[in-house]
Amino acid sequence: MGRLLSCGLLASAVLCCVQTYCAGRSVPGPVMGSPPSPVRPGWHLVWHDEFDKAIGPDWTYDIGTGKGGWGNDERQFYTARPENARVENGVLLIEARRERYSSSMYTSARLKTEGRAAFTYGRIEALIQVPRGEGLWPAFWALGDDIRVAGWPRCGEIDVMENIGREPGRVHATVHGPGYSDGQGVGGSFDLPSRAFGDAFHLFAVEWDASSLRFSVDDTLYKSITPADVPGTWVFSHPFFLLVNLAVGGRWPGDPNADTTFPARMKVDFVRVYDRSAVETEDAATPFLMLPRPIHRAVEPDQPSSCSRQLTGSVSPGHPPVARKAFTPRSALKSGRSASPAH
Repeated sequence: MGRLLSCGLLASAVLCCVQTYCAGRSVPGPVMGSPPSPVRPGWHLVWHDEFDKAIGPDWTYDIGTGKGGWGNDERQFYTARPENARVENGVLLIEARRERYSSSMYTSARLKTEGRAAFTYGRIEALIQVPRGEGLWPAFWALGDDIRVAGWPRCGEIDVMENIGREPGRVHATVHGPGYSDGQGVGGSFDLPSRAFGDAFHLFAVEWDASSLRFSVDDTLYKSITPADVPGTWVFSHPFFLLVNLAVGGRWPGDPNADTTFPARMKVDFVRVYDRSAVETEDAATPFLMLPRPIHRAVEPDQPSSCSRQLTGSVSPGHPPVARKAFTPRSALKSGRSASPAH
């Protein structure tokens, strides 16, 4: 989920500004691993992490339990330990464990690109296999990079994918902003015709421009949200940073039950950000760069959240297709292991 804003946009070309921070200087978006070519015709890949060998340098972590279980009565303690977040066989594993850690009975991880990579507009996607089990809450999402100044929900939130364990065949996409936050967020859901999202990898994406946010699963469009659809201010015209996490428990998913298996693993094969350029030019293929800015003092959210919105300091270590697509993780192709077809 973070993104940058247009600074002298390429005439009327489509807009994706990328803000990347590294050791106090601006650098191009990371090329972590080698994606297949062409990745996505008609789009320019401007930032990505393929998790081939390690977690890329633009990810940091939220640590702890947050205020009130991250505002949601969640049960886990987020750590930066390899036990909770690591790369294995070309896949990022976010592992929720049942173990006593500090005051919590569970641990997990929440990765974010806050302060390191932020984007405005484009296509944001991730190939993910969610875990199965009551009380589990995996998510791939974005927060406005002004959250520490404006607070939540004024900063805006884009939930590209959320799944709760009691709905194994359903994912949700939601936006939150002033006047439509928490339980009043605006969004929709997507149901598999059979099986569960935990059975295979699926491609979760949002295509974002000044006029709308369009959410898809496996390249099937299922929800579009425009400024006319929200009952408050449209706050999706500025940079957002990315987050990916696996929560345990909370008011929405409820607590794990006796059938929930731990450790539970959320698998992320890649995260990618694209810019759609109308004209194939050298400039159009080059991300905008911004100098780093300090992270300001946090402002408490106006109200409890439905989707893990609090932050801590960072610790580093168009049209739906006629047919559904089956997505095989690149790690399976590299290692020779098989992957279940998507439905």
